[in-house]
Amino acid sequence: MNNDQKILNLLGLARRAGKLEAGEDIALKAIRNGKASLVFFASDGGSSSLKKFTDKTTSYDVPFCTKFTKAELADATGMPRTVIAVANRGFAKKMRQYLEQ
Repeated sequence: MNNDQKILNLLGLARRAGKLEAGEDIALKAIRNGKASLVFFASDGGSSSLKKFTDKTTSYDVPFCTKFTKAELADATGMPRTVIAVANRGFAKKMRQYLEQ
């Protein structure tokens, strides 16, 4: 199993544990409130939304990933969303480890 698959599996676990904030407005609120530990944005998402989330995650110093498509994120979480914020430090830490390898 490669690291991408491990990250997607962890996203599914985080979803079942109730540790994800999905959707643009909800994810933005999670970033502003300091709940988001890592943000996933679909690589095939809109460019204006991408800029908005890139700027927001940079200003709030939240790690940001555009590695997966909408379909991959939807398959992993069961939620057809472009933006998913991980609201748990443990899950986010492990996912970042896999992203850096």
